[in-house]
Amino acid sequence: MKSTIQDALQSSPLLRASEITKIYHSGTVSHPALRGVSLDVRKGEFVAITGPSGCGKSTLLHILGGLDRPDTGDVQLEGQSISNLDDYSQTLLRRRRMGFVFQKVHLLPMLTAIDNVMVPLRLDGVDFAKARQIAIEALDSVGMSNKHSNRPGELSGGEAQRVAIARAIVMSPAILLADEPTGALDSENGHMVIELFRQLVLTHDQTLIVVTHDLSVAESADRVVKIRDGLIIDDSASATTINKVGSPQAERT
Repeated sequence: MKSTIQDALQSSPLLRASEITKIYHSGTVSHPALRGVSLDVRKGEFVAITGPSGCGKSTLLHILGGLDRPDTGDVQLEGQSISNLDDYSQTLLRRRRMGFVFQKVHLLPMLTAIDNVMVPLRLDGVDFAKARQIAIEALDSVGMSNKHSNRPGELSGGEAQRVAIARAIVMSPAILLADEPTGALDSENGHMVIELFRQLVLTHDQTLIVVTHDLSVAESADRVVKIRDGLIIDDSASATTINKVGSPQAERT
């Protein structure tokens, strides 16, 4: 019986979006960004959302993360609806249970790397000494152990993005959401960020949703969700996952 309950809990989605719609208005013109999108994401999944510019993928990510509200439909995180929370409750939920990474890293230029990573902890009332120790561990986990005292202007693009990822994971979020995280990076730094995401998924069972135009990011994901004109047109395992599961070598091991 205990095993059955555990299996049921593990099989239920961590994040569920149900029939999400979003329409933007400009004067007398209306643009339907999302037209009834439903999506389930389970714990430990790495999901890439792809599609042409203007298809609604960033709008969907913002709604999944509580940065925007749907016109209709609902988003649930760990079984709790986030779409209808008041602004304060939604802010707390975002800070404590969600981590965000964007193309522009949004680091505070006057603060060191460690101080930037400490910001969410300090906002949540964690005392300075404890916040500093947690921030050190987060920076070390993304390979930035020798850059604690550097300010953003003293970091490369890849290094700054790693600091941003450390800041995103410092609160041990249930889910990490990234919008074009490699978009401003060269191929080498982009590859390092992708590998870092894969390690977070594999070693920390981190749940990750990434909006991307980068094919190498999509290929690294467990699932690729393709959006066009505000609708999901495909939701399937990535080629990498299929190769791992279906290859003769995988069958032998």
